[in-house]
Amino acid sequence: MARILLAAFVALLLVVGPCHARPAPQHAAKSAAKGKAVVDGITAIYNFGDSLSDTGNLLREGATGMLQYTTGPPYGFAIGGATGRCSDGYLMIDFLAKDLGLPLLNPFLDKGADFTHGVNFAVAGATALDAAALARKGVSVPHTNSSLAVQLQQFKDFMNAHTRSPQETREKLARSLVMVGEIGGNDYNYAFSANRPAGDGERNLYNFGRMAAGVVEATALVPDVVRSVTSAARELLDMGATRLVIPGNFPLGCVPSYMSAVDEKDPAAYDGNGCLAALNLFAQMHNVLLQQGIRELRLSYPGATIAYADYFYAYVRMLRDAGETGFDEAALTKACCGAGAVAYNFDMDCMCGAPGTSVCARPDERISWDGVHLTQRAYRVMTDLLYHKGFASPAPVEFPRA
Repeated sequence: MARILLAAFVALLLVVGPCHARPAPQHAAKSAAKGKAVVDGITAIYNFGDSLSDTGNLLREGATGMLQYTTGPPYGFAIGGATGRCSDGYLMIDFLAKDLGLPLLNPFLDKGADFTHGVNFAVAGATALDAAALARKGVSVPHTNSSLAVQLQQFKDFMNAHTRSPQETREKLARSLVMVGEIGGNDYNYAFSANRPAGDGERNLYNFGRMAAGVVEATALVPDVVRSVTSAARELLDMGATRLVIPGNFPLGCVPSYMSAVDEKDPAAYDGNGCLAALNLFAQMHNVLLQQGIRELRLSYPGATIAYADYFYAYVRMLRDAGETGFDEAALTKACCGAGAVAYNFDMDCMCGAPGTSVCARPDERISWDGVHLTQRAYRVMTDLLYHKGFASPAPVEFPRA
């Protein structure tokens, strides 16, 4: 138990955090999937979330924090330059838009952008719970106050400004796909940070006590985080949304940053996929509660399609099929961009973009881009698994058969 608590605390300190970037090159920001018909009646996407789907909101808020050196290359190098996306290129939300025959989603804070086909409200570093709620639990939010509630209010303000009545909003949403997350990982991250080890992080009894307290406090947040996500979904459904996607968490024990932090030597700590079992158990606790909340939403809104996007098992399938899909099977838990231990190429104090880091020769053969976020290639594979191979269920969109 002590080993599990220690591993969970240290690794979850690295839950998805913010990534910052310079304004997008014009050709990248305005590129669209051209020549495709609209799919299954979807004419717009509205997206809420964090760094897994932020396409430029945090950089417009004003990026702060220890990752500011990631404001330029090599982020975005596969699409012509840094755009605010935390990857070498496009994200799942980008590939989904392209597959639907829609333009890439512009960030809400890009006030001169075209929002005809949807808006992206996601902000890197965002939390599911608002800053005040976390503060009452002794947790501070260092990077952005654009919680899920703030993003939802921005959506309401946008709809009020672009429709003439609640009925027109309902009609617009009836032709839209609404993505509620992934969000919530940063809530756990900030809870752990409040109890991080003192001094130089020596593994003594005092620091173990702090870390154990962090695990307990983060675990206690899970019901509130899930409730925040499902409450936001309920408000969107009440406004007229008919097709929602609510993603779960990634298998945290398979992510290089977490694995590097724990650096566990005991083979018994790993599952059959080579991932840290204790961390995956924490992620699944969140996912199980979230799926229960989704089942309750389906009972309340039987006319809506409310899909659970299973990021956990889609990621596991990507690992298992890595050789078949062109990934380097010898580097599945190694960041493409970074520095540090040979096994993971990750160092929290020298992350991708910092002096002394380097980029692998073939990013398309790697799953992890910077130890926390995925490569463009991995996001493409995840998109296919989720929306073309059944890992988002029930299917939120019926794509034409090939």
